[in-house]
Amino acid sequence: MENHLFCLCVGFRVSLKRARERGWGLGFKDLRFQAQVNTHSADFGGGFGYPVSKMVGRSVRCNVIWRQKLVQMGATVEEKLPKKVTHVLAMDLEALLQQSVIRYQWLEDSLRLGEKVSEDLYRIKLDPEGENIADRILSQIQGNRNTSSDGESSHRKKIKSSTEDVEHFKAESKGDAETNALSEAPNSPMSSESLTNTLSTASASPDFSSHHTTDPSLLYNPPDLNKNITEIFGKLINIYRALGEDRRSFSYYKAIPVIEKLPFKIESADQVKGLPGIGKSMQDHIQEIVTTGKLSKLEHFEKDEKVRTISLFGEVWGIGPATAQKLYEKGHRTLDDLKNEDSLTHSQRLGLKYFDDIKTRIPRHEVEQMERLLQKAGEEVFPEVIILCGGSYRRGKASCGDLDVVITHPDRKSHKGFLSKYVKKLKEMKFLREDLIFSTHSEEGTDSGVDTYFGLCTYPGRELRHRIDFKVYPRDIYAFGLIAWTGNDVLNRRLRLLAESKGYRLDDTGLFPATHGSGGKQGVRARTSLKFDTEKEVFDFLGFPWLEPHERNL
Repeated sequence: MENHLFCLCVGFRVSLKRARERGWGLGFKDLRFQAQVNTHSADFGGGFGYPVSKMVGRSVRCNVIWRQKLVQMGATVEEKLPKKVTHVLAMDLEALLQQSVIRYQWLEDSLRLGEKVSEDLYRIKLDPEGENIADRILSQIQGNRNTSSDGESSHRKKIKSSTEDVEHFKAESKGDAETNALSEAPNSPMSSESLTNTLSTASASPDFSSHHTTDPSLLYNPPDLNKNITEIFGKLINIYRALGEDRRSFSYYKAIPVIEKLPFKIESADQVKGLPGIGKSMQDHIQEIVTTGKLSKLEHFEKDEKVRTISLFGEVWGIGPATAQKLYEKGHRTLDDLKNEDSLTHSQRLGLKYFDDIKTRIPRHEVEQMERLLQKAGEEVFPEVIILCGGSYRRGKASCGDLDVVITHPDRKSHKGFLSKYVKKLKEMKFLREDLIFSTHSEEGTDSGVDTYFGLCTYPGRELRHRIDFKVYPRDIYAFGLIAWTGNDVLNRRLRLLAESKGYRLDDTGLFPATHGSGGKQGVRARTSLKFDTEKEVFDFLGFPWLEPHERNL
């Protein structure tokens, strides 16, 4: 008997995206998919989702690609639901389902493993009487998830996307005080010694990771089978940035996530034709790398003394392209040469002194611990303060280059003056070690009332310096700060361009109507931003499909 499969794409944006990212190398011979979706966004890769009910523009093209890929896998795409269909994949638990129901993870796991896995573990049994089907399905799914030691279902730890989620997380964390190795008596401030001891205990405690590790489904963990390509592109990013050629640097930055998500080893540039961010010149680079194992453009740069030196100097924190060029023209060729350069600022000297430390990436579990440390210390300064680590950490990556910390307070007033007291406390704890930039505007009401601190910190018990940034936002513009400091750069650029196309200017301090300039060009931005409470409200207003933080590695 033939196997048939009906794929009901209800709210299936994320799953389709993941499936495409993980490839179509799996053969679904004799499986039948019905090409049916509802009016929810359907995402076919590249980070964009479109209402398929309209079927215009790119969505039509993506739908065609999706069908073609399934056919290449050996599947049959049905235009109507035939009677022979025996399985339904669905994410809408309230939909009225007439067939045997399989959790959508079956498709994802099959694609990830490269073979069709057994359906038994994914089958959801429906009530034979047809009563409370949605509730029973939900209970069945929750029953398959990990449970806590007392038999109750554990809460799924989500990376937060709004202030309301954060406040829920804080309340939940307080309930975990007995198992959280970082928690102390509510009224006992942390000292440097107690901080070191608690973090050391946390690292050694098996309960620590089990209670606080981020849900694996929310982590960014691409196959990354083409490091031979992405590592070369990464070097070119740094070189072009140091040379001040941001546009070229950005083109490689866009290409890397696309390549590292591929579930196969690239053997020919033909395999990546048509992928977003992979144009003709990028294809030529890829073909040269897979053929020769190297890239002549990179070798040329590495042999050029000027490019090599300027690139090296540009990696020092605080030294930009113009300064690097001047240092080269002064005759400097190595980092040791710079140690006697009088023109370096205090911040640049710190960047030079801790050059190797700053380049060392921070493991995710250490960032998790430091984020809780920062939240605990912040609440001792002002209770209920909201402190989140953004950047690559919030996007689910396994390691971070630095800590981007975004702060606000729900009462809309206690953020004023918070940063000065907070920095003082963290220095007393010997967590913050050196200052790079420190500017406050909240009490004066200047610069949108945003306070900024850039500095160096240490993981308690170690002397290795890490870069850390604090941005304290008034609650009214917190959503914009969270979007900007979560990233990534590709997404932020797309959002800015989309805002401009609609007559607005978007940055980390708000969304501002743009005035009309001469010659049809946009003029300066208005002084007052539109008000939105959450990131999602900003996305919705701009008409950009909502992406969870771990989906923003575009």
